[in-house]
Amino acid sequence: MKLQSKVLLILSAAVLCFLFLLIHILNIKPVITYSIVYLSSSIIFLFTCYLIMKNEFPLSLVAGLVAVSILIRISFITTQPIGSDDIYRYIWDGKVQSTGINPYLYSPNDPSLQNLHSETIPKFVNNPDMKTIYFPLSQWLFYAGYSLSGEAVWGYKLLLLIFELITLSALFLLIREIKIPDKNILLYALCPLPIIQFSFDAHLDGFGLPLLILALLFYLDNKKILSLIFLGLSFSIKPVGLLFLPILFFYEKKLPERIKVVFIPAIAFSVQFLPYIFTSNPFETFFIYAKHWTFNGIVFNIIDSFIQNNQTARIICGILLVICLLPFIFNKLELLQKYYYSVLLLLIFSPVVHPWYIAWLAVLLPILPRWSGIFYVGLSSLTVFTVLSYQLNGLWKEYPIVLMLEYIPVVAILIYELSKEKNVFTY
Repeated sequence: MKLQSKVLLILSAAVLCFLFLLIHILNIKPVITYSIVYLSSSIIFLFTCYLIMKNEFPLSLVAGLVAVSILIRISFITTQPIGSDDIYRYIWDGKVQSTGINPYLYSPNDPSLQNLHSETIPKFVNNPDMKTIYFPLSQWLFYAGYSLSGEAVWGYKLLLLIFELITLSALFLLIREIKIPDKNILLYALCPLPIIQFSFDAHLDGFGLPLLILALLFYLDNKKILSLIFLGLSFSIKPVGLLFLPILFFYEKKLPERIKVVFIPAIAFSVQFLPYIFTSNPFETFFIYAKHWTFNGIVFNIIDSFIQNNQTARIICGILLVICLLPFIFNKLELLQKYYYSVLLLLIFSPVVHPWYIAWLAVLLPILPRWSGIFYVGLSSLTVFTVLSYQLNGLWKEYPIVLMLEYIPVVAILIYELSKEKNVFTY
């Protein structure tokens, strides 16, 4: 049985490799290839997770498969994204900064920046009438990527690859720190979501995940100041780590430690804005996005379908999220369990859940292997039908059946897990 499980794991990894290779060699419409690969690899991933969680594997095999996953990531370093055009905004922001211009001052189609226009950018930048939404740390990474390769994608993707390697290394150290099996790292290394969303489509969130994992690692290693600095830095990529603050605040028993939990991340986050805040409003587009954008949010869509009011639906979702989070802040679950369920609940109640947002949950799977997260990560690939519709027909459309297929299994498994989880209702 042990030999059979090894063979099955190697075969499933080989199938995943073959599927990702298809993106390079399959000669049909790119978005169709992309969709086929994303959906089929996600199905294989669910089976792979079953093998990983039910069997033991030697470190040599685990290391070999991690190495293979890195090679897959490297293979996409010069490939143009298909599922998203966000990278063109990243490159544009980097180009603007390379000329010494504050990226928060102008939108891409502002006449003041006409001399920076090329055949690629800002032609392919989405929402070119809006100023950048991304915070300073992100802007500095855009600048670094543009400095490496100009308008070619490989410079930015190289940085993302380096950060993915840091994520894998930090996960391995964290796995060793909490004394769980090394094989668990495969739950992230072989996961199609980060491969597709970071190595292929080059989404910014790949920079935030190692900052979060290092924050968790340093906190458990009792290097709390360093941990809180990394946590604050992660906010500059996406503010998902904010969920950890109330958990840590009430986890700490002494007032000085609680003060550190609040102020150190706040300082690490805020100091980045000093070069920009006196001459521009770095939050302008962020607040517009937070107020209006929607996609793939199950609770929000259900509420909004009844009340037909975007803002009211958002407020109701926020209230429901807080109500659901409170038990996890105060119960006696372990620290990492509290954070895992908090992130999952945030995604369930959020009005905007692009698949790369779910990577903030995917990166927790090696340290908290839960089927709720595994299915969410796998089933989120169903959102590709919206991308397919948009690129083939010019119609950005959400499908209720996709939402149901994506979320019903996740919520059902979550309820089952919580019913079995010790200390959920112990305070």
